[in-house]
Amino acid sequence: MTTVEPRMANPAQILPDAFKGIGSLLTAVAKGGVPTATLELVALRASQINGCSACVQGHLEALQSAGESMDRVVGVAAWGESPYFDEAERAALALTDALTRLADSHDPVPDELWQEVTKHYDERQAAALLLQIATLNLFNRVNVAVRERADAPSWKRAG
Repeated sequence: MTTVEPRMANPAQILPDAFKGIGSLLTAVAKGGVPTATLELVALRASQINGCSACVQGHLEALQSAGESMDRVVGVAAWGESPYFDEAERAALALTDALTRLADSHDPVPDELWQEVTKHYDERQAAALLLQIATLNLFNRVNVAVRERADAPSWKRAG
């Protein structure tokens, strides 16, 4: 088995003010009225798409700790064909796919998708979803670049 070694310390550790800013975003998202399980499912999905093993592992652990079934956790990878998600969660996961894969479409968030999202989430909740997805994409890109390890992430080593 090949072990991938980090290229450098996580930038949020090198620039602690950046971590404070990200923490503020996550605090705001948590107060946005979206169920915690939905936020974690969205985080897991973005991390899967971006290939961030450390984030996939972290969100898997968070979902397990929150009591989510393994069916739902595993089902995120194929959420469109999975029977384990309600309409609101499907809208959030579809939005996650669209925003994480911006370059894959000339209209990444078509009106039909936005209408489905706003059918299930009010403006405050939609804002929380947008910020959750954007923040997770930030984490994923940083962690992939520095090769954050899934088995020994910096956020566990620092604590």
